[in-house]
Amino acid sequence: MERSYLIKPLLDETLPMIDYGKGIYLYDKEGKKYLDGASGAVTANIGHGVSEILEAMQEQAKRVSFVYRSQFTSESAEKLAEKIAALTPADLNWCFFVNSGSEAVETAMKMAIQYWQEKGIQTKTKVLSRWVSYHGITLGALSLSGHTGRRARFVPLLEDFPVINPPYCYRCPYSLEAPSCGYLCAQELEHAIKRIGANHIAAFIAEPVIGAAGGAIAPPKDYFKTIKKICDDHDILLIADEVMTGFGRTGSMLAMEQYDVIPDIVALGKGMGAGYAPIAAALASEKVIEPILAGSKVVMSGHTLSANPQSCAVSLAVLEYLEKNKIVSEVESKGDYLMNMLLKLKNQYSFIGDIRGKGLLLGIEFVEKTATKAPFPREAQVTQKMISLAKDKGLLIYPAGAGIDGVNGDSIIISPPLTITNTEIDELVSLLHAAFKAFAKHLKNGGD
Repeated sequence: MERSYLIKPLLDETLPMIDYGKGIYLYDKEGKKYLDGASGAVTANIGHGVSEILEAMQEQAKRVSFVYRSQFTSESAEKLAEKIAALTPADLNWCFFVNSGSEAVETAMKMAIQYWQEKGIQTKTKVLSRWVSYHGITLGALSLSGHTGRRARFVPLLEDFPVINPPYCYRCPYSLEAPSCGYLCAQELEHAIKRIGANHIAAFIAEPVIGAAGGAIAPPKDYFKTIKKICDDHDILLIADEVMTGFGRTGSMLAMEQYDVIPDIVALGKGMGAGYAPIAAALASEKVIEPILAGSKVVMSGHTLSANPQSCAVSLAVLEYLEKNKIVSEVESKGDYLMNMLLKLKNQYSFIGDIRGKGLLLGIEFVEKTATKAPFPREAQVTQKMISLAKDKGLLIYPAGAGIDGVNGDSIIISPPLTITNTEIDELVSLLHAAFKAFAKHLKNGGD
């Protein structure tokens, strides 16, 4: 191929040409094998080439792939909504299907604002969020994102929604430890609400485990209980961005279940279709839908391909596959096994600062000096170097930001398909070890 007409992440980058995938492995046209240690973008939760999903895809395509949501409903969309309501806790019963996590977050934000409007309160129009967070690339979702690198080009178009520090225990802004810290990073929300005025705030949004912006930062146990109480005390809805964590990634259907907190609205995506079809959802509680149902009866959002039968049939097959094979129940033990293996590596390499996360969403933060936690210089591009070295060895890992300022820091995410076996985890860690060895040699040679 002399030139490409495709806009890639780097315009002049030469990427390997994919051929096929099977299980946790991908194969390029040259015959090289890659262990998918990132599930693509924390998406391919059940691995590649699963026959049951391919059959469901074909069966739906034989009948109808697309209808417009204002003209028809479909059996696959109705069954999928029912399945999600059954799998998720409490009264999170209402699904609005969209096509990506960014769209799910946008819809969740609109639902929260509309909820207050339908109750006759027009002033609650802000949705607060945290720094070191990522909620999507569309302008509304990017406004919610405390990801400085991805905000930079568009700041004049964005709202100033990030207002508080993340629960980043490795780099605690207060230099304290949980739980004796009293969750001061959560208490910041109380101060922000008082400064802005609760009468202007519709909701607060957070990732249960911070993904792309922070490399799998999991908060301490009672952090979200503190956040939820503050939201409830000030009549503010809680939105959980579970695009990355939903449907078993951390060991439960929703990661928020592990913190004993039920959000009012949930954004879902990624593992919902497991990469077999583009699909995501905003999931709302009965409380949120009740005034809309009694009022306008219209959730003011929508996309041409929302709730298309093809994507819904695929997602339903994915969720049924998770249930049938009891995959989620094994995630915690697999995650513990992987974490223990990674901790052994930590003792061998001085550039590993922190290993963290939950279930099969784990992160590794790299530092130049472990004693001071000093990050590598930005120009060293450590994250990209590590991604490249791992790929050379046949391992795919996911790049992530790090650092309390969201600028100076390097981390990766390890998030293999939930179907990975312990033997395959051993292989993953062996490949990662090889990449780390190569990076250590790179450092020894002065970074050349």
